[in-house]
Amino acid sequence: MIYVFDTSAFVVLFKTFYRGNFPTLWEKFDLLIAEGKILSTREVKREINDQDDSLSEWAKDNSYIFTTPSAGEAGVVANIYSRPHFQANIEQKKILKGGLNADPFVIAKASVSGGAVVTLEKFKRNAAKIPNICKDLEIDCMNLEDFMNSEGWKF
Repeated sequence: MIYVFDTSAFVVLFKTFYRGNFPTLWEKFDLLIAEGKILSTREVKREINDQDDSLSEWAKDNSYIFTTPSAGEAGVVANIYSRPHFQANIEQKKILKGGLNADPFVIAKASVSGGAVVTLEKFKRNAAKIPNICKDLEIDCMNLEDFMNSEGWKF
């Protein structure tokens, strides 16, 4: 399976599971990257680059997984925002921070690649969050624990 990581999933992974303390997890994670099973988008990398930490350094070293949206992905993003309810996903605070909003691009990447979105956002009734949009578009969406369970990881 292909997993498309949202910024929140990367942040929690890097801040919770330190490489020195969880070497087996990172070996497995790095293998999935090498196999092309973990992807993300340029917009996630932009959000990550707002910080100066081990995650931003890692993102620079692994920039090839943060792809530029394709025409197909742009079409999915347009479809998402053609729905008035999902326009609420464009949060005012994100606009004020320079317009960074990776959410629709992560969803579009998963849609086009036939993958699952990995995010820490939770489904909330009547919300315009990643899990809500994924459910509407019939795209798999999971958190980090679900991702690890999907891969059969036990530590």
